[in-house]
Amino acid sequence: MSTDAQKAREALGARLRAARKDAGFVSGRAFAAATGWQESKVSRIELGRQLASDEDIRIWCAKTNTQDQALDLIATVRNIDGLWLEWKRQLGEGAEKRQGKALPLYERTKVFRIWHPTLVWGTLQTAEYAAETFRQVVEFYGIPDDAEEATSKRLERQRFLTQGGRIFNVLLAEQALYSNFGGPEVMRGQLDRLLAVMGLPGMSLGIIPRSARLAIWPGNSFSMFDDKVVLVETYSAELTVTQPREIVVYGKAFSTLKRSAVYGRSARGLILQASHHFEQK
Repeated sequence: MSTDAQKAREALGARLRAARKDAGFVSGRAFAAATGWQESKVSRIELGRQLASDEDIRIWCAKTNTQDQALDLIATVRNIDGLWLEWKRQLGEGAEKRQGKALPLYERTKVFRIWHPTLVWGTLQTAEYAAETFRQVVEFYGIPDDAEEATSKRLERQRFLTQGGRIFNVLLAEQALYSNFGGPEVMRGQLDRLLAVMGLPGMSLGIIPRSARLAIWPGNSFSMFDDKVVLVETYSAELTVTQPREIVVYGKAFSTLKRSAVYGRSARGLILQASHHFEQK
């Protein structure tokens, strides 16, 4: 769970604890007895270890005579829940719709900061490479098979690479050059694509060599859109970060990772080396 979401849970728990005490329930045990809940549930909610449901909030407000706060508290719960969106929920209708949702965000962003430790960033992917990633998404999450449509929608993002004077600061770990999506031919095409985009105006492509000394642990991939939104991907979910203090942390992490990267001729050399690797397959 993100720091942002966890802090929000803890703040909600503190608010509910205050309501419980103001209502005369000195202990969590007494409140549990009044609601018919386990004492451990009361404790988990108040400590931010469990997010209360809408019904939990209604019961809490009824027992503490704070019904006037119920709607606001339920809205708070739903906002916290929205900070962490499960892929299964996002991809329920297929991957194309999720790809389409990204386009307005790209449209209004002027400076991109992208970190991918294990694969090539979607906007720099070839059609063949992207199609393979979506085929894997479809199989892994068991969602409707719209890999072809999702690939087409993802490729629409590439127009932003040459529009609007945008700045793209892209960091890849060397492993991303070797993570095999689609076989040697697909990988050679993808690596050629990276060599081509390096020359685009506004593109800064850095590679962190596998032997580079790191100043910070790699962590999950993330994408920063100006200083307004950060998207963080895990196997189970996508986290949307909008809290300014957390965005600052990701900006610092990106700047720290950059210290280990190589650019220009050195980065090109690593890409060519990886391409040569796949020529031998």
